[in-house]
Amino acid sequence: MPQKVSCQECGYILYEGPDLKPPDEIIQKHDGKCPKCGKKLSTVPLDVEVKPAT
Repeated sequence: MPQKVSCQECGYILYEGPDLKPPDEIIQKHDGKCPKCGKKLSTVPLDVEVKPAT
């Protein structure tokens, strides 16, 4: 099951891959902020979208 995580503010893709990664691991990789817009990242998702794999 592929996973795609993007910044809620600017849409920058923080993670995209075949493995499910926990939010805290993705946030830690980016030092707690979006590398594009600088928005502070949170482990609480504001929007979750599930789509069938193509």
